[in-house]
Amino acid sequence: MNTTIQIKDTTLERLKDLKTSSRVSYDELINNMIDETGAEILTEKEIEEIKEGLEDVRAGRVYSIEEVANEFGIDLK
Repeated sequence: MNTTIQIKDTTLERLKDLKTSSRVSYDELINNMIDETGAEILTEKEIEEIKEGLEDVRAGRVYSIEEVANEFGIDLK
């Protein structure tokens, strides 16, 4: 299936500059860029857990690396 998308002329020029060969399609180029970024879509649960973690930090419910190491008997030196 092919779909037409709208992009600005400046974006098209930038994409053209990134093509290493005239044989490379824009679809391949865009997919390669997506793959290289390692970007992952977060689930709602993951987003909620991140928010909870940030709230813990704001509320001071955190431990230093030294405290964690001491708890587990790890020497950091």
